[in-house]
Amino acid sequence: MSSGETNGYTKLARTYLLVYAVVMGADWLQGPYVYSLYNEQYQFPERSVAILFVTGFTSGGLTAPLVGVWADQYGRRRLCLAFCITYTFACVCTLFPSFIILLIGRVLGGLSTSILFSCFESWLMSSSSSVGLKESELSAIMGRATLVNGFVATTAGVVSNQLVGFTHNFQTPFIASGALLILAWSMIKGSWGENYGSAGGDSDLFQMARLRVAWKIVKEDTSLLILVLTQTCFEGSMYLFVFLWVPSLQEVSAAHADPLPLGYIFSSFMVSMMLGSLVYTSIVSHPPPGGTADTSVTLHAKLSSLICTVAAISLLASVTTPDPRHRFWAFCIFEACVGMYYPVQGMLRSSIIANEQRATLSALSRVPLNIFVTVALMTGVSEARSLVFGGCAAALVLSAVMTALVIVRRAEEMPVTNSLRD
Repeated sequence: MSSGETNGYTKLARTYLLVYAVVMGADWLQGPYVYSLYNEQYQFPERSVAILFVTGFTSGGLTAPLVGVWADQYGRRRLCLAFCITYTFACVCTLFPSFIILLIGRVLGGLSTSILFSCFESWLMSSSSSVGLKESELSAIMGRATLVNGFVATTAGVVSNQLVGFTHNFQTPFIASGALLILAWSMIKGSWGENYGSAGGDSDLFQMARLRVAWKIVKEDTSLLILVLTQTCFEGSMYLFVFLWVPSLQEVSAAHADPLPLGYIFSSFMVSMMLGSLVYTSIVSHPPPGGTADTSVTLHAKLSSLICTVAAISLLASVTTPDPRHRFWAFCIFEACVGMYYPVQGMLRSSIIANEQRATLSALSRVPLNIFVTVALMTGVSEARSLVFGGCAAALVLSAVMTALVIVRRAEEMPVTNSLRD
């Protein structure tokens, strides 16, 4: 690698990961105390809290296609800046014990989440192409991003706990989150360049023509359909896990007098996620000796299938054991799969989705995900935890099989390229 290539990789990695750490820190700071703020401090009943949560996911599902289109058309950097603004206003809304204002905050939060999980990654991928990074270098950045995310999540959990303990106010983490978002805005404004998808001067705000093109691409490409299926099954299972892990552990620990150390358990999950990221980095950095090396697409498709399989086994194991320690370790294995999933899925998107429609298609794929989670929440998942985890395991097995049958097979038939877009 030449010094110019090294400098390009180092600069892009530093520029992206610093911003990524700040925005994910802002997101994780809010997580532990959303429910407590609504239910304990503002005294809203369970049903009202459920409506607030569903509103966030519904907003994310409805705005996801538009977010991707706007990012490709008007610039990924511009949408990332908009994320900092909308998420800051969402934090401001949490400071008012008004149900209507909190609903507005959840709508803004859903919009912001759609931007966070599509536009930032799209900006990175397009920027990596602009500076001529290799597949292995982009893979390294995405692996490090997951590692950074796990470290930030662990730290944010401790910081939010300390803030609440010091102030005795569940609003404090949201104020700190808003401060980080303002910092992120200034960092993006000062260090990120702009990049776009396909060019065009279409003045249609809702960009229906681009949405129709994107939907046509998805329908005609089986690999993209399987990619969307995997995202829906895995991330849907992950979001449901977020709602269910506490009561799931509590039900098998009822005989114990001491309360569960939920903070330490959460930190253990985040450490597991970081370990999963390290395993991914080790696999892609040190291919097995001897034999014919897989292409990047083949390797990541095989990893995707394996990750879904192991995640399914861990969820099934969790519902078949009455031992809280065994269930805890099963959940840790699931979180390790989460740590491997994000860079693997990101690399597959990079290989399968063309830059011209990248943010549009990445955001569009979140629509079925948000529908899946919203429907599950509205049907009372907390009352049928074993059934939900079993259903998630079945969906993950389906995703693993389809990935192996479609994406892996197709990639192996095209050994001369690292991209299925050709």
